[in-house]
Amino acid sequence: TQRQLMDKLLPDILWFGLQLALKNVSTSCNESIINGLSGWASSVDDSPADTITRRFRYDVALVSAIKDLEEDIMEGLKESGMEDSTCTSGFSVMIKESCDGMGDVSEKHGGGPAVPEKGVRFSFTIMSVSVLADEDEEEDTIFTEPKPNSELSCKPLCLTFVDESDHETLTAVLGPIDAERIAMKESRLILSVGGLPRSFRFHFRGTGYDEKMVRELEGLKASGSTYICTVCDSGRAEASKNMVLHSVTRSQEENLYRYEIWRTNPFSESADELRDRVKGVSAKPFMETQPTIDALHCDIGNATEFYKIFQDEIGWVYQKVNPSREERRSWRAALDKQLRKKMKLKPVMRMNVNYARRLMTQETVEVVCELVPSEERREALRELMRLYLQMKPVWRATCPAKECPTQLCRYSFNSQHFADLLSSAFKYRYNGKITNYLHKTLAHVPEIIERDGSIGAWTRRGKESANNLSRRFREM
Repeated sequence: TQRQLMDKLLPDILWFGLQLALKNVSTSCNESIINGLSGWASSVDDSPADTITRRFRYDVALVSAIKDLEEDIMEGLKESGMEDSTCTSGFSVMIKESCDGMGDVSEKHGGGPAVPEKGVRFSFTIMSVSVLADEDEEEDTIFTEPKPNSELSCKPLCLTFVDESDHETLTAVLGPIDAERIAMKESRLILSVGGLPRSFRFHFRGTGYDEKMVRELEGLKASGSTYICTVCDSGRAEASKNMVLHSVTRSQEENLYRYEIWRTNPFSESADELRDRVKGVSAKPFMETQPTIDALHCDIGNATEFYKIFQDEIGWVYQKVNPSREERRSWRAALDKQLRKKMKLKPVMRMNVNYARRLMTQETVEVVCELVPSEERREALRELMRLYLQMKPVWRATCPAKECPTQLCRYSFNSQHFADLLSSAFKYRYNGKITNYLHKTLAHVPEIIERDGSIGAWTRRGKESANNLSRRFREM
């Protein structure tokens, strides 16, 4: 046929079609890199975006990613015992989306254009491909990404020079991507795979975001607000009293409704009543995310909290009221000196994942306990770390049901025991307050794993590695 002839003559061009034309998207049909703002309908009030941004069209990027998996898809059909020629429709593709600020990406030398010194990178990962045969009631998974947190499976879609805190510019950059994403949900991609045209449907899950980005995209107040959680409506005081029994309640639809309440105040409520009604929503959500936990920052945030607990225990804070800043500095200096001497851990200005990984061990607790005079307090510290290390593999694992089934089964019990310990032995620190990530760790892990099958697989660890690659290319 004409298409087969064109495939032979022009092998590098991706031929594909869409059952429903994409609405409200960029008209650029270029299959290479396009202007990142292409497709953004600016209003008269908008000022020109002070940025340089480049991206692929979302449908073109997805086509390229599926073609890269062509051999795996055909092999999966063969292993499932399906007839290649009969499976031309009913394919479903699950996409993990990630977006993160890259920090400083400014030129160290040279005279490039004046642009923001920070960057943002949006990417996606094909997590699985499944097919529903005509006679079957359930889908058969024919491909599952074996390394969902590898930078090799984390495909870049958009790179831009922008500070992630710049809400207006970020909206202009991500708006066209979101429009294409919504349009792709309602359409079907027709693509030649294994020599036959096949129909693909896409499902998107925005799970590869840190808490700061989720709050930016979903219109929530910053992480220091009373409403500490991005997946439930809990306030800080409530979460400290009831540490375990919470459910995932937030969604973009709910946040949009609350934003309209916040904007219009239809019940003529006072400022305090209105804030209580909207549960931390203060801006219009502009991109849908999947309520989940960022496992990477969960490790960092919890390690930061343990580091502070160690200092408090060295200083016997449970017996003191409002210790001075000088006292706290001396406790930190003693802790840093002990960790450097016994664990070869050099002090850091800001907690990072490597420091967190080495800090959160039973060996570290034994080293810290040498500075804690009371045997009762030492036992409490040891038990707290023991419970934490039992829980940690559950949200880190790619497939917890296979990798750590025992810890998964005992998670609710361990989290309740951990919460009881915080409420009793460490009440001086958790009376009326709790950190965002400790709350998520204790309250939401089992429910999210039951829904998604994993937290570690859907997190943004591959995004971090890919960011480092992009940053290195920029430096070169």
